[in-house]
Amino acid sequence: MRLDPRRKNRHSPRSRNLKVTGAAACVAAAALLLTACGQSSDSVTSAATEAAKVLPQKTTASPSATADLTEAQQERKRGLDATEVTFDDAATTAVGEVAGGKLVDLDLEGVDDDRDESPSPTGTGSPTGSPSPTDAASPTGSPTGSPTGSPTATGSPTASPGAEGPVWVAEVAEKDGTVHTVRINAVDGKVIDARVDEDQDDQDKQQTARWLSEATQTPEQAAKVATEKKKGTVTSVSLDDNDGNGVIWSVDVVGSDWKKTTFDVDAKNDTIVREETDND
Repeated sequence: MRLDPRRKNRHSPRSRNLKVTGAAACVAAAALLLTACGQSSDSVTSAATEAAKVLPQKTTASPSATADLTEAQQERKRGLDATEVTFDDAATTAVGEVAGGKLVDLDLEGVDDDRDESPSPTGTGSPTGSPSPTDAASPTGSPTGSPTGSPTATGSPTASPGAEGPVWVAEVAEKDGTVHTVRINAVDGKVIDARVDEDQDDQDKQQTARWLSEATQTPEQAAKVATEKKKGTVTSVSLDDNDGNGVIWSVDVVGSDWKKTTFDVDAKNDTIVREETDND
């Protein structure tokens, strides 16, 4: 009897059916897996979108913000950014340098350059004019600054921030009207120089003494009135004549937009008689 050799890889119909069924199951499982992955991806994307709606995007300051400011506004910003000593503190320091003295003028140099240049007591040239301080920009170079020849402006040094940084320049008068010029470092509050203004004559002294006798409100009170009207930093306060109608405190206030507003405040009743904004 002849025996036929066994054929290799020969499968029964049952075996073939099992393989087909297994392949179909794998295909179905793969399809389910892909669907699940797609849903997961869509869910993550959807969640991220919703989060973006709730959480505001981080914004950074535009590099052109400073470029949008005028030259005058940039100058005020630089000067005030470097200033640490407030108008009130500078006023207190200045008056403390003159026994029995009263403040008639206080300006922050470098905030506005519309004042006449004059040599500083140290002999250093003054490239920039001196403005006025008080948490509101109030340089004496404001539209209502002291007129030429005013006893409060005579001989006032106007050195610019320069190497020593921003400087408060104060004029403090004795009872007889003799004015002393006091320069104060606006960063550390130290007195740089204090001296008698030698450019005054007897008429200047008499006028200063008369103005002080008429002013029943202090420069600090006038500064408060101005900053209640406009929030900002006082950069200048000066005693002046109101065109023959009594005396006023001229207060410069620099706002958050770096524009300067000058307020003329009646030195007897703290009433604002005039205000003007410099849009430059």
